[in-house]
Amino acid sequence: MPKIPNYRIIHLSKYYPPDRGGIETHVQTLAQTQAALGAEVHVFCVNAFDKQGRLSTRTKTVNELDGEVRVKRFGRLFSFARFDVCPGISRNLYQLARKPNTLLHLHTPNPTMLIALTMLNRRLPLVITHHSDVIKQRILKYGLRPFEHLVYRQSSRILTTSLQYIQGSKFLDFYRPKLSDLPLGLNLSSYIRPTQKAVAISHSFKEKYGELIWLAVGRLVYYKALHIAIEALSLVPGTLIIIGVGSLEQQLKALAKKLGVDNRIVWLGHVSEDELVGAYHAATSLWFPSNVRSEGFGLVQVEAMASGCPVINANIPCSGVPWVSRHEQEGLTVPINDAGALAGAAKRLLSEPGLRNRLVMASRKRAAYFNHITMAQRSFEVYEEVLSQQWNYRGITKPVNLL
Repeated sequence: MPKIPNYRIIHLSKYYPPDRGGIETHVQTLAQTQAALGAEVHVFCVNAFDKQGRLSTRTKTVNELDGEVRVKRFGRLFSFARFDVCPGISRNLYQLARKPNTLLHLHTPNPTMLIALTMLNRRLPLVITHHSDVIKQRILKYGLRPFEHLVYRQSSRILTTSLQYIQGSKFLDFYRPKLSDLPLGLNLSSYIRPTQKAVAISHSFKEKYGELIWLAVGRLVYYKALHIAIEALSLVPGTLIIIGVGSLEQQLKALAKKLGVDNRIVWLGHVSEDELVGAYHAATSLWFPSNVRSEGFGLVQVEAMASGCPVINANIPCSGVPWVSRHEQEGLTVPINDAGALAGAAKRLLSEPGLRNRLVMASRKRAAYFNHITMAQRSFEVYEEVLSQQWNYRGITKPVNLL
């Protein structure tokens, strides 16, 4: 493996595992892979957990090691409109970033780290991964916009997780010369070759809930559109397993009861890695009905595909979601907000001879495209260009050799 001498990356993430989510999983995978390839890697994030490991709005700052990755979780005083108030981020960032060959990698949307960057009194090499626009939170969107423009103007490169997402973003139009794409990556090994425990869990799911299991994975929030999945369940047989927690849980449970399908839904909340992998291997299909561009990629689709679990997703305009799992190639894509179409696609998997097996084979092949090592190596290429530009800007002709 190539070594990256005297090279430091600081990822600025909103949260970090064990807090689950597509961005969190991506940051952890990228950071760990970069560290394995020889870079010195740090992660700055908000500490969302108290000493007992429970989600809390008031926390302490802690330092941890996640393998070879140095993680600093900043304690928060309180949260307001998705903005976490965490004293000390800018000061700590400045102290670490003073060392040579340091590059910042910001993952957005991320109000806390974005504002912390505006408080630095020096300009540093900065790469931004723009995971999604701020769509629904209008107060946050417009209140944050001046800070976004300030930081994005100072950045050297802006990455999106797909070319499709660029096409629908008015905000990114301002920065087209800086834009390129870097799809999310995943360590596929645990999904392709599940542990004995994950296999046992998969069998237990089938014993408890039957052979026909539909699966939904993600936070119980508006853009995941899980109400569409619940409505679709009323039109097809089987059990729906929902993995995730969020503010809409009680509302979704009320809908399930109203439609008379509450006895066919299993709410698992937070699960272990083995339980997640076991669920993918037990399921007939992953239902992914997200309906707005807040869903820019959908990394759980890659998890499912690597597990041999074909995806039924929704055709979100100018989002990478239907590009990750493509209609009639690796999965089935239906119109957004259409429970009948989702149910119809599910019925096709059950009734059309050979369809599911064909999608399973194609899904596993497609998942390999999103390999974590390829992603990390491509990120180094971006960093090399950025630091080369920085050196040339300072009048130094010799670029930094990272690879």
